[in-house]
Amino acid sequence: MLTTNQQKQREEMEALLGNSKKNRMKIKKIGHCCLVIETKGIRIMTDPGTFSTAQDQEKNIDLIVISHEHADHFHVESVKNVLANNPEAKIITNTAVGKLLDEQGIAYEILEEGNNATIKEILFEAFGNTHAPIYKEWGVVQNTGYLIDDYLFIPGDAFPVPSKPVEVLALPVSAPWMKLSEAIEYAIAVKPKKSFPVHDAILSVPQMMGGALVSVLQQDGIEFIPFNAGDEKEF
Repeated sequence: MLTTNQQKQREEMEALLGNSKKNRMKIKKIGHCCLVIETKGIRIMTDPGTFSTAQDQEKNIDLIVISHEHADHFHVESVKNVLANNPEAKIITNTAVGKLLDEQGIAYEILEEGNNATIKEILFEAFGNTHAPIYKEWGVVQNTGYLIDDYLFIPGDAFPVPSKPVEVLALPVSAPWMKLSEAIEYAIAVKPKKSFPVHDAILSVPQMMGGALVSVLQQDGIEFIPFNAGDEKEF
């Protein structure tokens, strides 16, 4: 959570920004946490994992962002397929995933906690370093959340709160490491203008979460937008 001073700085920045942001992103949800984001003419794929397969056919991908090594976010064969269809695509990830990519001879660029980089005119900033606990140390790996172009925040499997305003939050809604109340509290802590569900493939009826999140989050001025696999929306 933010300190009082960080919160004050954040509120001052929000006041300065006001409604002046002109970023527009088109986001297609492939499934679970795999998205294809289009902004400034650049196409970015996030977390190509085992809970979706349509990523294997995507073309014109410039960047691939991988938050952590769990199979529902990082599937080696999918990464190979995406790269086969997009040989110029660059991977952005953390050290732990990088070690696994080294085993496959796949190139990447490390971007993790506290660092930022401008790649193909898109600013990427990294927040957080550890996967949320599932049970004691089981499943705890390095996890990096990414703020993309001062606009969209992809947290991976954790609850990092960026130290700057977030316009749109990809909000995890169901997982072994969380409960619904934590999703709500996390969205309120990040305080985006809009949010949409990710990490929802394990739900038999993903839409069931939507009604609760819409009604609760709107009380804090956050618009929650239902978003199913295969949907494409502009933010």
